[in-house]
Amino acid sequence: MTSDVTLCECFARDGLQHEPQFVPTATKRALVERFAALGFPRVEATSYSNPKVVPQFADASELLKSIERKPGVFYKATCANVKAVERALADLEAGSGANEISLLVSATESHTRKNLNRTRAEQWRNIADTVAAAGGRFRLVGTISVAFGCPFEGAVDPARVLGFVADLAAAGADEVVLADTVGVGVPRQVKHLVSEAVKLAPRVGVHLHNTRNTGFANAYAALEAGATVLDASVGGLGGCPFAPRATGNISTEDLVYMLHGEGIDTGIDLAALITVAEWLEGQLGRQLPGQVYRAGTFAPVAA
Repeated sequence: MTSDVTLCECFARDGLQHEPQFVPTATKRALVERFAALGFPRVEATSYSNPKVVPQFADASELLKSIERKPGVFYKATCANVKAVERALADLEAGSGANEISLLVSATESHTRKNLNRTRAEQWRNIADTVAAAGGRFRLVGTISVAFGCPFEGAVDPARVLGFVADLAAAGADEVVLADTVGVGVPRQVKHLVSEAVKLAPRVGVHLHNTRNTGFANAYAALEAGATVLDASVGGLGGCPFAPRATGNISTEDLVYMLHGEGIDTGIDLAALITVAEWLEGQLGRQLPGQVYRAGTFAPVAA
């Protein structure tokens, strides 16, 4: 298993995108800054989504302008189209933009139409236009949604996903992330797809949801297969509108606990991370799916 693991904290974007109540910009800023202070080298800060479609991120520019940056940290924003990249560039020119952006594709035609309101061919043209508009100003992360299974089409052909990995790398992606958007993947499947993907892209990561309680086993399998980036969300928040009874992303504190127990140094302060999850429970007014923040840590006897 690789010891070169980068964790990307996704709460401020993926964790919040389906929250019904608008989270104040000041609260988002405090979270993003706290994540960077805890040791995360990558923080998914916001999305340049159409505010009429996703009101939660109507404050994307205001948030990015307010953040006190930590040197060496990548602050990521999702950009689904050229217009979003133009907003990102305007903020960057003003000295307050993201330094990393996500490019989105879906592994199936049905999910592309439902999630992005385009055909897959149209989305690939959009990717090319988006990369051209970015002009090399950002680190580019290509994300393939429903890479392990689609809620509309069922099983997804691994060869198709691997073709998309190669296409994203050829388009200029610095990293390709395989997303188990609806939480259907199992370890054998993850290990196979990741082990082939690392032959095609500069870096490979996984974005895992824990809908069927296989997320952490899948994260372990991905690391064994050569993935070097793991996305997670504090408290296990997040989800997908197309995933029945979705429980969200794998919980960051649970993931860090597992990795530290395996002797992998993430650089994350786990005790401090747990206090963030506890604080978020109070802010959101409900118990979160994560377990370590409720059960506490434990120091096992060395084998």
